[in-house]
Amino acid sequence: MVEKTEMKFDPEEVIVEFEALTKEAGKVQEETLQKILEENGATEYLQQWGLNGRTDPQTFKACVPLVTHKDLDTYIQRIADGDPSPVLTGKPITTISLSSGTTQGRPKFVPFNDELLESTMQIYKTSFAFRNREFPIENGKALQFIYGSKQFKTKGGLAAGTATTNVYRNAHFKKTMKAMQTPCCSPDEVIFGPDFHQSLYCHLLCGLIFRDEVQVVSSTFAHSIVHAFRTFEQVWEELVADIREGVLSARVTVPSMRSAMLKLLKPDLEQADTIYNKCSGLSNWYGLIPALFPNARYIYGIMTGSMEPYLKKLRHYAGELPILSADYGSSEGWIAANVNPKLPPELVTYAVLPNIGYFEFIPLRVNLDGLEPTPVGLAEVKLGEEYEIVVTTFAGLYRYRLGDVVKIKGFHNATPELQFICRRNLLLSINIDKNTEKDLQLAVEAAARLLVDEKLEVVDFTSHVNTTTDPGHYVVFWELSGEASDETMQECCNCLDKSFVDAGYMGSRKTSAIGALELRVVKRGTFHKILDHFVGLGGAVSQFKTPRCVGQNNSTLLQILCYDAVKSYFSTAYC
Repeated sequence: MVEKTEMKFDPEEVIVEFEALTKEAGKVQEETLQKILEENGATEYLQQWGLNGRTDPQTFKACVPLVTHKDLDTYIQRIADGDPSPVLTGKPITTISLSSGTTQGRPKFVPFNDELLESTMQIYKTSFAFRNREFPIENGKALQFIYGSKQFKTKGGLAAGTATTNVYRNAHFKKTMKAMQTPCCSPDEVIFGPDFHQSLYCHLLCGLIFRDEVQVVSSTFAHSIVHAFRTFEQVWEELVADIREGVLSARVTVPSMRSAMLKLLKPDLEQADTIYNKCSGLSNWYGLIPALFPNARYIYGIMTGSMEPYLKKLRHYAGELPILSADYGSSEGWIAANVNPKLPPELVTYAVLPNIGYFEFIPLRVNLDGLEPTPVGLAEVKLGEEYEIVVTTFAGLYRYRLGDVVKIKGFHNATPELQFICRRNLLLSINIDKNTEKDLQLAVEAAARLLVDEKLEVVDFTSHVNTTTDPGHYVVFWELSGEASDETMQECCNCLDKSFVDAGYMGSRKTSAIGALELRVVKRGTFHKILDHFVGLGGAVSQFKTPRCVGQNNSTLLQILCYDAVKSYFSTAYC
């Protein structure tokens, strides 16, 4: 029945359903909470809060506390260890998702079930339907830079892998992609290969083999697309040789991958010459993606938050090809879909789907009594206000603080359209100073403009609060595309320091309560080592996000950064 429905996927029908849901968003939210609580009310976790069978929002909020992952860790661990009792959900959890783990240094365990998969497909279908109105595609393929992580069994025998891997491995996902006429041009052996360097090479090769059929170039995050085409710059002649001779490069050694690729690879002299001439004719690789894939309609992936710094490079590769931002969610579950695909990534908003979870919003303002404001429901949010999101899901998370800050930019019927602002807990702070990931990004962008004359760019960056010195100071790590003069780097360092305009920071710098900002330049390939470390922990490349602030507890990443630092500069901006 599912397969039959999938093959008859109708974008306009999906939009009609979405319009109906969002017109009654408040009512749908109450019904969704009722359904979640009816299905899971008998669980050990909910029983302790005295709901006594009640499913209304008022009782739920009054009885069940706000939590973070730390509060639920022991419950989730029991499930992973094989506890068969209804701990968090009425139906057994059979799969565990791993969060990206790039912020805290280790992945978190998150329950994953069929309901989460269904909400993933609903989000995909909804955003695709709106996207297809503006950028119609048919009978094409998608060059998707997606990678399955290493799956393993928990102590209790549950399958564990990244959220993206759990989705990619599911037959429902493949049927949905096929129904949306964007099947991945790479075989499973490439997506789930054990070596992501070889998988990436094969993804690129598959894209070139099917270059006239590729209509979408995508990945989960913008970083993966940029990383792929940076790699292409290094290996393109080898790829062309593979196509010309019909012989796969010796760099691909995984037997299953080689076997799958050799079934696709045939000698094609004409195609090889075309690709070679296209690449040779480019100026500094500008417009590489449309040159390689002449029928591509757009580039697609998550472009917001920690992905924004990669947009400049992605636009360089994209040329005139539209860049569309994907939907809004996390390892814990999905929240909202991009139903305004023409908006540039910097302005993108996401319309909340009111039936995939129950959502609350904590106003960011602080009450006069110093207490945190009471969360409001989806139907109570106000235009222009900023909130932290709280989610209740079908997979056992109840009043779970996601840690994301969003701004209400408008409404689609009665459901809010959110703009992602930042992660609430990613702060550079030593005393009264408070700088967010966005503040860091803006400072880096301002300082990086000083590199333009030397034809250099910041490949990637992160930061750290060093409190081992007295006073403590900010450390910003940069990987550059080449070598800059000491004079330019000193200017960049001073510019970074001056670009943090938080009043607490500026005041502390002027009184020397915070020391001079330090800019450390690391070797080429340092951030690739961080990626390798992440993959070694069981993460998937397509789920990787460079941590923008590395805490003291993330010792391995700090060791990589400090060991690979080749030059260091201290700001003289406040001297």
